[in-house]
Amino acid sequence: MDLFYQTFQLTLSLAFSATFILLILGLPIAYLLSRTQSGWKPLLEALISLPLVLPPTVLGFYLLLALSPNSMLGGFLAEQLGIKLIFSFEGLIAGSVIYSLPFMVQPIQSGFENLPGNLAEASYVLGKSKLTTLFKVLIPNIKPSIITAIVLSFAHTIGEFGVILMIGGNIPGETRVASIAIYDEVEAMNYAIANRYALVLIVFSFLILLLVYTFNKKYFRIKGR
Repeated sequence: MDLFYQTFQLTLSLAFSATFILLILGLPIAYLLSRTQSGWKPLLEALISLPLVLPPTVLGFYLLLALSPNSMLGGFLAEQLGIKLIFSFEGLIAGSVIYSLPFMVQPIQSGFENLPGNLAEASYVLGKSKLTTLFKVLIPNIKPSIITAIVLSFAHTIGEFGVILMIGGNIPGETRVASIAIYDEVEAMNYAIANRYALVLIVFSFLILLLVYTFNKKYFRIKGR
């Protein structure tokens, strides 16, 4: 397979995999944060939001140390489970999930917090359980927030550079995603090839955002907001 297409196939595989895991993790985290008044809430929110303010290389460096086979966590995963996260595709997924978590959690949490309080109460009065209320009442009413979170996480994963480079390096077919490829080609002064990668990312990102804004506009029009 041509290296150009192989790189984008790997990039999309990473983005889809990380976004799927982020949705599974982010939805319950966002719901719990939106409902709790615990004194631990600011601490949890700060920990989740930390990747927003940390330089990617700082986060990538500490993830590299934590996931290394010489560390306690990395050693356990390698020896007991046979999982190698450094310089592997699985490591890229782990790093992307950690780095993009706030992009998934914050929009969904905001969506839950902006719902009318009597919405869940009415469901409980009708005899619905908390789980049924969550999946049948609350989640359907925050579709724009969920779509926004998915798109932000997906786009952020595609464009990530620092964390990916620190954890995965630049292995063609294994960890060389589009953002790394652009840097690599510019370093080699292959500007034409770098331009191909960059243009595809720009067009792809624009189309995703266009679809989201179109969906949200139609959604709010139907809801009469």
